[in-house]
Amino acid sequence: MNIGNTFLYAAIVAFCYFTFLFVIANILKDNSILDIAWGPSFIITAWVVLLVNAVVGQEGTAVGARQYLVAALVTVWGLRLGIRIFRRNRGKGEDPRYVKFREAWGKYFVLRSYFQLFLFQGIILTLNVTPVLLIMAGIRKNMVWSDFLGLAVWVTGFLFESVGDYQLDSFLKVPENRGTIIDQGLWRYTRHPNYFGESTMWWGIFVIAVNQAWGWIGVIGPLVITGMLLFVSGIPMTEKLMEKTPGWEEYKRRTSMFIPWFKKAGGKT
Repeated sequence: MNIGNTFLYAAIVAFCYFTFLFVIANILKDNSILDIAWGPSFIITAWVVLLVNAVVGQEGTAVGARQYLVAALVTVWGLRLGIRIFRRNRGKGEDPRYVKFREAWGKYFVLRSYFQLFLFQGIILTLNVTPVLLIMAGIRKNMVWSDFLGLAVWVTGFLFESVGDYQLDSFLKVPENRGTIIDQGLWRYTRHPNYFGESTMWWGIFVIAVNQAWGWIGVIGPLVITGMLLFVSGIPMTEKLMEKTPGWEEYKRRTSMFIPWFKKAGGKT
């Protein structure tokens, strides 16, 4: 299957997936399922493209260890993320962000939510998954050194995201910690170890994609997710919520925003 067809299949999967999700969300009157279904959307896209390529792949292409490795990495990431958000949201009703959209958009909420939330997520998914699609359309069977380097980068990112989330969840389980700043573990070296980890994982998959035909185009994926985390829906929204938390300004001044680094001097250690 050539690169063009691979992207076409991915776009079709994304359109169908988020349209179906939109219908379910309207039945439940809860758009929060969009957050839960984000990780699984990557899993479905990766495996559908892999399986279609295995069945109708053109001569010279092959589904091998590299394709299955990347599909497995996406599956591990997507499942962990989806399960975590499901557990976090369970029993809490619709997320306040979507409630505000309902109020602000009024009678146009259904239409705008379909295009601005669900289909927009489909577009972001298709861009984000670019390195995965290039790998699925690749023709090289044998693993090379860059595959193992990319895997090492991915594992580093996965550890930052999963350990960072675990440390945060453990911190918040202690009642006395509510309304305070977590400044321990990975959070001592970056204000957002989970976001850094997520970005790093996609840079790892890009490294794996580099030795494929047109692999350099795969940089679109990590650039999109890193840009979203740094400037749109990740860090800006999280830090906006933290502004009134006691000790935030000192923590912000001394702790690296994204890339882990040692604390700046001054204040409490």
